[in-house]
Amino acid sequence: MRRVVQFSTGNVGQHSLKAIIGRPDLELVGVHAASPNKIGCDAAELCGLSEPTGVIATDDIDALIALKPDCVVYTALGETRPMEALEQMSKLLAAGINVVGTSMVWLVTPHQTDDWLRGPLEEACKAGGSSLYVNGIDPGYSGDTAVLAALSLVTRAESVAVQEVFDYGNYDDYEYTGAAMGFGTTPDDGPALAFQPGVVAAMFGGLVRNLARHLGIELAEVRDRYEPWYTDKRIECKMMTVEPGQLAAVRFAAEGVRDGEVVITVEHTTRLTPAAAPDWEYPTEGHSGVHKVIVEGEPRVEVSTHLSHPTLDVTEAGCVSTAARVVNVIDWVCRAPAGLIALEDIPPAEMVRGLMW
Repeated sequence: MRRVVQFSTGNVGQHSLKAIIGRPDLELVGVHAASPNKIGCDAAELCGLSEPTGVIATDDIDALIALKPDCVVYTALGETRPMEALEQMSKLLAAGINVVGTSMVWLVTPHQTDDWLRGPLEEACKAGGSSLYVNGIDPGYSGDTAVLAALSLVTRAESVAVQEVFDYGNYDDYEYTGAAMGFGTTPDDGPALAFQPGVVAAMFGGLVRNLARHLGIELAEVRDRYEPWYTDKRIECKMMTVEPGQLAAVRFAAEGVRDGEVVITVEHTTRLTPAAAPDWEYPTEGHSGVHKVIVEGEPRVEVSTHLSHPTLDVTEAGCVSTAARVVNVIDWVCRAPAGLIALEDIPPAEMVRGLMW
C-alpha cells in the first residue's frame, strides 16, 4: 500500500484524486489546495464523491511532507508559474518523496529538458533519494507510446506526424488554454503568448528531438508553425464567448527538419466549435477529438485514439486519461532508482498493474 498525497484538484487533479481514493493499493493521506474555497474541504467533496474520506485539504506543504507519503501526484498548473512549481517539486523531492505529475510538460522528455529546469530537480532527487516522472496524454501518450507502436509496424519510415485534433469549446480552462492561445483576440492583438517565436518549439520541440533520438537521425532544426482562424460569427461555449473577428481556432506545430524536409511533426488543431476552420482536419465523424499518429513509410500506418465517457465531455475524458498516465505508475516510480524518469525507463506492463480489482 503506497501512501499518496494529491497536489491540486483542478481539471486533472480532481480525476487523479478520485482514482487514488478508489484504488485498493493506494492510500490517500493528504491533499493540497491553493484556493481558499477548497482549503478545509474533505477530499471526497473535491472530486465529486459522496462518502467522506477524512482527508482534509490544506495549503501547508510542510504539513503534507510531515505525513511522510511515498509519493505526491503533482497536477498543479506549472506552465504559467514555472519557478514556483519548480520550487515546490524540488522541496518535495529533496524531502525524500517521489513525485509523479502532469505539470511542467517539458519534463515529459527529461533528456531534452533545459538545464534551468533539469538541474535543480536532479539535485533534489539526489538529495532525497527520490524519483520524478511527468507524463500525460498530449504531451505524453500520443508522442511517446502511440507513436512508437505505429513506428514498430514499418520496415522504413519516411516521416511521422503526431496530431491532436480537438474541439475545446466545452473545456473549462480559459485561464490557461484560452488565454495562452489567444482565443477571443483580434489580428491587431498579434500572436498570443503560446505562439510567440520559439514558444511552440520550446513546449513541444522536446518531443520532436526525442523521436529523432529514438530513430537515430540528426535534425538540422526544430521550427514553429502557427496558423490562426478568426470567426465571422458569435460563438458561445463553455470556455468563453468569441465575437465576430476574434480568434476561434488555431493550428500549430513543432517540426523537425532534415535535409530540407519536415520528417517529424507534432501538431495540434484546436477549435472552439466544429464550425471553426472548416478547411482544417476534423476527427472521424461522430467524435469531437482524436489523438492520431501517421507514419508515411513501408507500409503507411495510421493510429487513432478516441476517448469517450458516459457522462463526461471528451476533453474531460482526456483529463481522466492524463491523470491515469501518472497514477498508474506510482508503485513503479516508488521502486525506481533516484532521478528523473522518462517513459522508456518504465516497463510497459508496469503501466497497467493494479487496474482491475
